Amino acid sequence: MQARFAQIKAALTEQIETSVLKPGDKVASENELAEQFGVSRMTARRALTELVDEGILIRTQGLGTFVSDHRPMSSMLTIRSINDEIKQRGHSYTNKVIQQCSVNADETQAVWLGVEVGTSIYHTQVTHFENGLAVQLESRYVNPAFAPHYLAQDFTNTTANQYLSQVAPLTQADHIVEAVMATEFESQALSVEANQPCLKVSRRTFSAKGIVSYAILLHPGNRYRMGGHLDF
Repeated sequence: MQARFAQIKAALTEQIETSVLKPGDKVASENELAEQFGVSRMTARRALTELVDEGILIRTQGLGTFVSDHRPMSSMLTIRSINDEIKQRGHSYTNKVIQQCSVNADETQAVWLGVEVGTSIYHTQVTHFENGLAVQLESRYVNPAFAPHYLAQDFTNTTANQYLSQVAPLTQADHIVEAVMATEFESQALSVEANQPCLKVSRRTFSAKGIVSYAILLHPGNRYRMGGHLDF
């Protein structure tokens, strides 16, 4: 039998998916939900808190809890594999591997990875889908010194993030977020119109021994968001 808090989550999710509750609408309070479902306030609070954590609802202190923007949201404060993010939302994850090969680092790529120009490095391009809709085009360059078997991996069954976290555990990262216009290739890979505004995340990750990878993560602006919560 489904737990009571899960029943509340399912009921609220159904109302959102059927547009009974729309982005920006205020949802019932903990007390109202507790009375409506015949549960404790703690149970109602757990249901709301989990929906907030999943990005479906957003809580505003002093005002209440509201339906979030419909676009999926990725955290700016943590680095997680995109398939984990999508599955946590209860959605279906699939991908398409576009490229998986070795290239000789040009001047820009050499700076990204801290290697000499002309060094053989690994390159992958993968489109990630949420419920069949493209939400991210990942173009990643990897230093073979820290992941020598990278190109041998089946990236239809795992992600680069998951694999690199195992062989070269992340110790630090830096990233830049900016708005860009999609190129023709990027538009085709993401199945969006030409010159679609996109959210571009450029991320460099480090292990204890050095720079492991540099990834360019491109999201259609009308399908994805980034955010986070800070406590002070």
